[in-house]
Amino acid sequence: MNPVLEVRDLRVGDGLVGGVSFTVGRGERVGIIGESGSGKSLTALSVMGLLPRGLHANGSVKLLDQETVGLPDRRMRPLRGKVAAMVFQEPMTALDPLMSVGKQVAEAAGRRDVADLFTRVALDPARMGAYPHELSGGQRQRVLIAMALAGEPDLLICDEPTTALDVTVQGQILELLDDLVDRLGISLLFITHDLGVINRMCRRVLVMSEGRIVEDGETRQVLRSPAHPYTRRLVAASRPGPPAEVRDVGEPVLSLDKVTRRYGDTLALDGVSLTVHRGERLGVVGGSGSGKTTLLRQFAGLDTPDSGTVTVGAGVQVVFQDPQSSLNPRLRIGRSVAEGGGDQERVAEVLAEVGLPEDAAERFPHQFSGGQRQRISIARAVAGRPEVLLADEPVSALDVSVRAQVLDLLDHLVEEYGLTLVFITHDLSVLRQVCSTVAVMYQGRIVEHGPTEQVWADPQHEYTRSLLAAIPRM
Repeated sequence: MNPVLEVRDLRVGDGLVGGVSFTVGRGERVGIIGESGSGKSLTALSVMGLLPRGLHANGSVKLLDQETVGLPDRRMRPLRGKVAAMVFQEPMTALDPLMSVGKQVAEAAGRRDVADLFTRVALDPARMGAYPHELSGGQRQRVLIAMALAGEPDLLICDEPTTALDVTVQGQILELLDDLVDRLGISLLFITHDLGVINRMCRRVLVMSEGRIVEDGETRQVLRSPAHPYTRRLVAASRPGPPAEVRDVGEPVLSLDKVTRRYGDTLALDGVSLTVHRGERLGVVGGSGSGKTTLLRQFAGLDTPDSGTVTVGAGVQVVFQDPQSSLNPRLRIGRSVAEGGGDQERVAEVLAEVGLPEDAAERFPHQFSGGQRQRISIARAVAGRPEVLLADEPVSALDVSVRAQVLDLLDHLVEEYGLTLVFITHDLSVLRQVCSTVAVMYQGRIVEHGPTEQVWADPQHEYTRSLLAAIPRM
């Protein structure tokens, strides 16, 4: 039987995708892994005929034997949705904010029953009248899946569909896709940089680096004994590091006492009490809306409680989740880092400490990669020699090998400067590498608090158990 998708010598731009060839058979599940810039998303967009303006595909892409490279958009349109459909990484940008989600699914569904599609993706049909901003990230992703399935496609392409989601919501979406693909007999092309997710979802994997496929094989075989040096680096970076060592701690430096904080009708913190001691490495873990970032904002003095007491007995600095938005695009890096404290000599010293080149101080944020920008944010945070470092999801937006590098850097700096660390994350496996104590947050409350290894080995709360169970494993 002919493959659903056949790609031969696909080339995009000047080496962005450089001679990629592969097939996806009927009912087959193929994964593509690789880091930012590897060409995996451009490969998917080439299949759909959705390359950004100014980029063109060369070579051959066949959907059910129909050649699509060079096909006019009016002839490509009928194939989208019917033969191949795509679920994008960020549903908030893929959905129309001014149209109800029910109408958007109806547009994709034609005469099909929209309520049935909602039910199929485990969404309450009563939510059809809601707008995208009224839904959670996981619900918005389910809407995109409903739209993709509306035309009953032969091939479903998923481009990092769970990267922006909490680990428990990610688990629900993967379970949903797993079930739908099996039940409907759809072929799957699944793109991600998470090897644990690929191991769960795909029986075959393609490894991309610098626009080329460097390895192709059965998933478990590739993960167990990778042949290419790049794949070996990815696998090594994806394996959890050793748990953080337990250290002696000193007097309290931060504390919350029965702190409550509301935003409108949302109770973000519900009578939270927590003490952080000097030298402690505390990880705060929980899903979106659990209150963990609100808790950090209290410690940072960026927010005030409605009731309760916040005590800060040390100098604090913050490393934010998204360095792109936390760095001033008009300021050279040297000036941004100097804002954290210190003269020109100190700026040069901390930039060297975080592994950036000598000329970094004279460049602008857009001239760096995501991992480099996060290093700049860390340099700015430590420039003034704070006693406490507050890190809010500092590696959640980074590729797996870059994430490992930044975690190693944080570990080194916390050790070298003798810092107290409060590390916010939704990923327990990351937290375990960095933090010796953990506070688990759920619906504005701390539901579990103790030594990381103890909580890991014997979780007491049902929510903690669900977080641990949802970690994708290699």
